[in-house]
Amino acid sequence: MTTQFRHYKGGLYELVCEATLESDLSTMIVYKAANGSIWCRPREVFFELVEVDGKQVQRFTPI
Repeated sequence: MTTQFRHYKGGLYELVCEATLESDLSTMIVYKAANGSIWCRPREVFFELVEVDGKQVQRFTPI
């Protein structure tokens, strides 16, 4: 079972795993775009709220 997310700008992504950044031991989210490219962001950034048209929305919403 994969966990899929929709970015607030519309892209679809699959959460691959959580990883630990060696330099400071922070938690990173590794995720894959629909086109196959692999990305990572700090966990707090992946799950944070962003402002869109004056509203707070999730950067990535589970689908």
